[in-house]
Amino acid sequence: MAFPHLFSLSFLFFLLFSFYSQAADLTSDQAALIALRDAIAPRLTQWNSSSSSPCEWKGIRCSSNRVTRIHLPASGLGGQLPSGVLGNLTALEVLSLRYNSLSGTLPLDLSSCTQLVTLNLDSNRLSGAIPSVIFSLLQLTQLNLANNNFTGSFPAAFNNLTQLTTLYLERNQLSGEIPDLNNMTILNKFNVSYNNLNGSVPARLWNMSASSFLGMSQLCGGPLVPCAREPSPAPAPAPGLSPNAPSENPNGSGGTNSGNKSSKLSGGAIAGIAIGSVSGALVILVLLIFLCQRTKTQPTTAVAKPLGGEVPRQQREMAAMPKGSAAYPVRSSVSSVPTTGSSKKLVFLGNVPRVYDLEDLLRASAEVLGKGTFGTTYKAVLETGPVVAVKRLKDANLPEREYRDKVGELGSMQSAHLVPIEAYYYSKDEKLIVYEYVSMGSLSSLLHGNKGSSHMPLGFEARASIALSAARGIEYIHSTGPRASHGNIKSSNVLLSGSDRARISDQGLAQLVTTPTLPNRGSGYRAPEVTDVRKISQKADVYSFGVLLMELLTGKAPENTVVNDEGVDLPRWVQSVVRDEWKAEVFDLELVKQQYAEQEMVQLLQLAIDCTEQHPDRRPTMAEVARRIGEIFLSVSGGSQNDDEEEEFSI
Repeated sequence: MAFPHLFSLSFLFFLLFSFYSQAADLTSDQAALIALRDAIAPRLTQWNSSSSSPCEWKGIRCSSNRVTRIHLPASGLGGQLPSGVLGNLTALEVLSLRYNSLSGTLPLDLSSCTQLVTLNLDSNRLSGAIPSVIFSLLQLTQLNLANNNFTGSFPAAFNNLTQLTTLYLERNQLSGEIPDLNNMTILNKFNVSYNNLNGSVPARLWNMSASSFLGMSQLCGGPLVPCAREPSPAPAPAPGLSPNAPSENPNGSGGTNSGNKSSKLSGGAIAGIAIGSVSGALVILVLLIFLCQRTKTQPTTAVAKPLGGEVPRQQREMAAMPKGSAAYPVRSSVSSVPTTGSSKKLVFLGNVPRVYDLEDLLRASAEVLGKGTFGTTYKAVLETGPVVAVKRLKDANLPEREYRDKVGELGSMQSAHLVPIEAYYYSKDEKLIVYEYVSMGSLSSLLHGNKGSSHMPLGFEARASIALSAARGIEYIHSTGPRASHGNIKSSNVLLSGSDRARISDQGLAQLVTTPTLPNRGSGYRAPEVTDVRKISQKADVYSFGVLLMELLTGKAPENTVVNDEGVDLPRWVQSVVRDEWKAEVFDLELVKQQYAEQEMVQLLQLAIDCTEQHPDRRPTMAEVARRIGEIFLSVSGGSQNDDEEEEFSI
């Protein structure tokens, strides 16, 4: 009769053991999170063993008493993910660390996270080859490695991830061909735009849109332009059929058998062929002479549509333009385009594929995108397919070597938050910089452009995300050296690479200017201490960025803010309204109508005021600015409260 008691005791021991095991697992997860905090997130002070269960920490979700989700977008994380930490979180299903500053590569022990289904590392600073540890995560359904610095080839090992439905790799530096991805049968979201890939698009990806392959003119096939067919080699003549070759005698006697007599030509036929050939050659010669004489009677060049479409109004102005200049390009013979000497060529930077040259650029049809402080920017559509943005500099009369060195330094800046420089051109009369073309326009156009019936209101979360992207771009520039600065921060130099993402353009052009005169344009963003556009400090950049934040929040252009019909600069106007108890009139009506995130809006406005302090030493650094915007964005985007993982993967 002791059997039932024995069974009860066994069951009790089983329950106690299960409870202890779960507690031990959560304790182990907590220790791993604290180690992760110490390595990359020292500001997450809430993560500590004495405060509460880790399941209640910011960005953490649990299930069955195990940590299953880490969701920390825009949380100021930095450094390299440590080894021996993530591998202890064996129940982890979601790891989302987008919009941070993580560097290096991924730890090998991540392979222990066999339950991981979502990995989002978008917009960090990860580098090297695509980590091989990813290909051991066989349960992955969503993978986002976009906007990093990954290099090397596109691994065929992606075929291991047969459960993958989403793969985003855009804006890295991957090269080579895209492998066949035949094992990825359920993949339906894919993007590799703005890498250095070439070759043909695999048949498995032909159902993807062309927008999945932007910025790579050496890719073809599928949704892109058809690949050019290579000419088939001419078949080799069969033995014994050459007119000059003796027929083979199967008996080895060297003579011909009767079966080959029909292949011989008579003397009359041979004479006819010879006469016909000479006559044909004479006709061709006459035609060539006629064409040469006709060419001499025509001009050697024909005017193409000017780059930017700006036809000079006076013939004297046209005559004064240097031949082949970007302002007045010509469709010409090769001799009219400078080709001698390194200074007379289009010089490409970094890993940009050489798919066009100076002559292609001069022939491009173009339109003016805008006239700024340092020159005019054109959208140039090349006949070979690529679209680029060309800045024609003014007042940049540097010696060639100094110009080349400075542009080379600017081109070496590689960040997901900067518009990269593809190439440059130098001559005595013309200085050009060629950028990657960003198709969605500028923040200035979005805020102050046409607001008709088709206009979509710009919410605060999107504005905070744009501010964060821009802040990170400027932070990166400042991180390259104590004297490195952008020099011309304004909304027209913030280009949109997505509905809520931005990239900084025109970085460092102030270094190329040789005149100390202050421009009138852009004065609404200029720090009060700036007297020379060539010598703009990092703290002056912070001031300009503060004005940009005010522009984002108020919807008012800094150069024409008006109060009581009197011109008042935007910082003074904002401060005057703030002193009157944060009246709602300071914010853009599109934000006021939404009636949410009021606290975060006030926090961002206060940051803008801190950035526009009159005394430079009182302004925060851009690293501090980016950190504070990241916290605001995390708060308004819901952080760990956001259950919609699909939203993370929207482009």
